[in-house]
Amino acid sequence: MTDVGMYPEWSRRLQKVGCMMTDVELIDELDIDKIINILKLHIMRFKFENFIIWQKAMDFGENIDSMIKKFPDREKFNLSSQILRAGDSIALNISESSIGQSNPEFRKFLGYSIRSLAEVVTCFHKAKRRNYIDNTEFEKLYDDSYELMNMLIAFKRGIK
Repeated sequence: MTDVGMYPEWSRRLQKVGCMMTDVELIDELDIDKIINILKLHIMRFKFENFIIWQKAMDFGENIDSMIKKFPDREKFNLSSQILRAGDSIALNISESSIGQSNPEFRKFLGYSIRSLAEVVTCFHKAKRRNYIDNTEFEKLYDDSYELMNMLIAFKRGIK
């Protein structure tokens, strides 16, 4: 049995991600693969994966995907396609903004996410007017959109 504490670089990395040494104090012959798997459980590989706004945008896109399944077939290449692409674009632009961009570029792509969200809200209005969604579903989607928009704006303002 090897005490992981004997390897300070691994101890620091594990503690940095919130893994207590008691989780891995004694590992047979210090299995680096085991340590890497523990690290993978506690951190994500891409910066954007840790953003709550990205996670919410991903969920939001999946909610849209579920919603459009109720739309008539004639909307498949029209409103259904438009709202799905705009909804997915929110998370896509958040992720694109976070990778190796300057702060002004980061802000620009977050702006694209906000614009895509506005497009989605307009599609929600269209879906409600065409009776594809009822008022209760519209209100829920609208509230979720408003919350996500405020988070995006606040996040964008925080980037100097």
